[in-house]
Amino acid sequence: MTDKNNEEKTPGVSYKKTLTLKRSGVEHTTVKQNFSHGRTKAVVVETRRRKISRLDEKKEQHVVRPIARPHIAPRPKQNRESPPPKAAPRVSNLSSTEMEARLRALKEARIRAEEERLQMEDARRRLEEEEALKKERERILQEKEENSRLKKKNEDKSESELKNIKQSIDAEKQSSDVPSEKVRFSVHNGKRRTRDEDEEDRVVGARRAARALVRQKSIRGGEERRRVNKLRVSSALDENIDVREHSMAATRRRQEKFKRLQPQEPREKISREVIIPETMTIQELAQRMAERSVDVIRFLMNQGQMLKPGDVIDGDMAQLIAEDFSHTVKRVSESDVEVGIFNIADDKNKMRHRPPVITIMGHVDHGKTSLLDAIRKANVVSAEAGGITQHIGAYQVVHNGQKLTFIDTPGHAAFTAMRARGAQATDIAVLVVAADDSVMPQTIESINHAKAANVPIIVAINKIDRVDSDSQRVRNELSHHSVFVEKMGGSVLEVEVSAKTGKNLDKLLEAILLQAEILELKADPDRTVEGVVIEAKLDRGRGSVATVLVQKGTLRPGDIIVAGDEWGRVRALINERGAYVKEATPSTPVEILGLQGPPQAGDRFAAVLNEAQARGISEYRKWRAHEKSVARQAGSRGSLEQMMNQLQSYQMKEFFLVVKGDVQGSIEAIKLALKNLGNDEVQVSIVHAGVGGITETDVSLAIAAKAMILGFNVRANNLARDAAIHQSIDIRYYNVIYNLVDDIRLALSGMLSPELRETFIGNAEIREVFHISKIGRVSGCRVIEGKVERGMSIRIIRDNVVIHQGRLKTLKRFKEEVEEVFVGQECGMAFENYDDIQAHDIIEVFRIEHVSRSL
Repeated sequence: MTDKNNEEKTPGVSYKKTLTLKRSGVEHTTVKQNFSHGRTKAVVVETRRRKISRLDEKKEQHVVRPIARPHIAPRPKQNRESPPPKAAPRVSNLSSTEMEARLRALKEARIRAEEERLQMEDARRRLEEEEALKKERERILQEKEENSRLKKKNEDKSESELKNIKQSIDAEKQSSDVPSEKVRFSVHNGKRRTRDEDEEDRVVGARRAARALVRQKSIRGGEERRRVNKLRVSSALDENIDVREHSMAATRRRQEKFKRLQPQEPREKISREVIIPETMTIQELAQRMAERSVDVIRFLMNQGQMLKPGDVIDGDMAQLIAEDFSHTVKRVSESDVEVGIFNIADDKNKMRHRPPVITIMGHVDHGKTSLLDAIRKANVVSAEAGGITQHIGAYQVVHNGQKLTFIDTPGHAAFTAMRARGAQATDIAVLVVAADDSVMPQTIESINHAKAANVPIIVAINKIDRVDSDSQRVRNELSHHSVFVEKMGGSVLEVEVSAKTGKNLDKLLEAILLQAEILELKADPDRTVEGVVIEAKLDRGRGSVATVLVQKGTLRPGDIIVAGDEWGRVRALINERGAYVKEATPSTPVEILGLQGPPQAGDRFAAVLNEAQARGISEYRKWRAHEKSVARQAGSRGSLEQMMNQLQSYQMKEFFLVVKGDVQGSIEAIKLALKNLGNDEVQVSIVHAGVGGITETDVSLAIAAKAMILGFNVRANNLARDAAIHQSIDIRYYNVIYNLVDDIRLALSGMLSPELRETFIGNAEIREVFHISKIGRVSGCRVIEGKVERGMSIRIIRDNVVIHQGRLKTLKRFKEEVEEVFVGQECGMAFENYDDIQAHDIIEVFRIEHVSRSL
């Protein structure tokens, strides 16, 4: 018996010695089983591995081609007769993990072998393609050489044939005894031809055949060349191919170069019409002229000006440049954006009758609004603060089936601009004069406004129901101002009415209709709309609200309008009763919503085509207003020397105000009234004036300018009120313009410097001068006029010349201090900071009083 460890081992085979009691090829695993009611049990499970025999390993080694073979020592030579020794059977003791790793390695080896095989095939195919391409190039070169050789040979052959034919013809002509005219005739296409003509045709045919052959060869060669020179990936990457076709870009460059080298004829200069505004850049001018900016810069350099394309030049220089470049010029200005929106010609065939526009004018408290209330049967006076009209009101009434549009204007002196606007936008002016008060200043002013607007006047003598009324006095005083009524032999209509009782109101309306019939008022309702802004305000919740009077055309919601420097799309139209309307025909007053901001009262408005045009007009008008304000400020400032002279002459005191009102007309009236309050010493300076309530921004502005805030029919919000209290800014509210003007007048009066008034008390004469130790020089005086009081101001007069002015320091009588010394009594005097006194000097005693002033 042989031991298993002492068996003969085959070289090259590894054996694993296992020192374990477990059986080989068996794996033990413990599995835990869970049962119900929390019971568990551990079970040992054996896993047997499949044994791999030596035959299986030999099969795997036969299928898989090794990548790198290990070095094996050469076997010793054996005798051919003796058989090779048998190898001992290999026993594999590999685990499943090792077996999987070996299988994975074998699979990767197969993949790598397949990739190497594919790479070898690709390399072999590339070599074959390169060989074929090389042979093709050689064949093409040989064909080209053959074609050129054949071409040359054909050309030589054709030339030799032509030469031989010509020589034979000449020889036949010389050898023939028959004249050329009498040679044999041949028949060709039914025509008789001479021998010479046949020979000439044969020569021409030979020439044509030769040319066709050459052309055919060249065409065949070109086709081959184009076929070979077609761009491929292989030919593009091959450096040995010299013949390549030119690209399209190269061909285009060659053609352009050929065109540049050709002599170019000078192009004809095109003259254009160049539109030149007030200012423009050089680049923009060059674009409008269709010239290069470099040429324009060169022209300016020749003129001695160094400019860049982005530099701005004025219209005159742009015109000179355009004319030098042989262009025509059309000058335009910034204001041309407004051309075509106003004063458009009406179509006479479309003119229709329109209601008259009547303005009620007159002095304050003469009953204008009461008269209009009686006509409208409404109570508007109660809505106005203090019973005074402070806004322009526009209303429309119907009488006998005809519409009448009334505009009520304020009568206070501060509302001069409102009366002027009302007169300009009207057809008939009704001048209301109270019979008990007669003609007053604002009555005269209303007459002047009506005459300046060239509108007819109808005089309404109101308050005839009062006991002290005197209508004849009114007529007489009106005649002093060139207003002659019918009873005075004039042409002005006159009606005595009573707004309180309603007497003769129908006669007044009949007179208005008669005057309107005489005027024959007409308008075109189908043209673009135009009108005037009567009033404007900023309403919380509705935005900018403007009361307008349509004068021409028809205004509808959705129209884009421009009013002053504001624009917008009309969102709604509201009549005087608060009802929404779909359109506003000529002579119709309405409120419009939708403007970007409140326009100025009195601004004209018109409809435009689109928003771009409206925005351009608005921006131009804002720019123009800004330029005017800057120019006005520059003119008012003057030079520094003028300012210093003014400050030295007097110190101007300014009272700064921030004014906020409910409507634009009230703001305008307040500004005009406050402007007239100042004098050479004090004046009102309005920092900001606007429509709407008082906001925190207004308070901040007042803090910066140290100004007072005035609110006319408006109030401050909570934030503004708290900020004003915290910063001690005074906010005052008013609803009557009288009270506002009076308070500001008092404030300005308080800023005036008090007047120094001098009151004479008496004179004294110095009789003798004494020197007292610890006191100085003291004068012994005698009162010669009035009296002398201690502590008063004095003047020392010597030879009728004032040598000192000061105060009286000491007044004594018999060594006692006294308050006053009367005329004829003697006293001792000492003066503050002055002791250069002499006998016979006169002491004038006076009192200086501060007297307050007022405007």
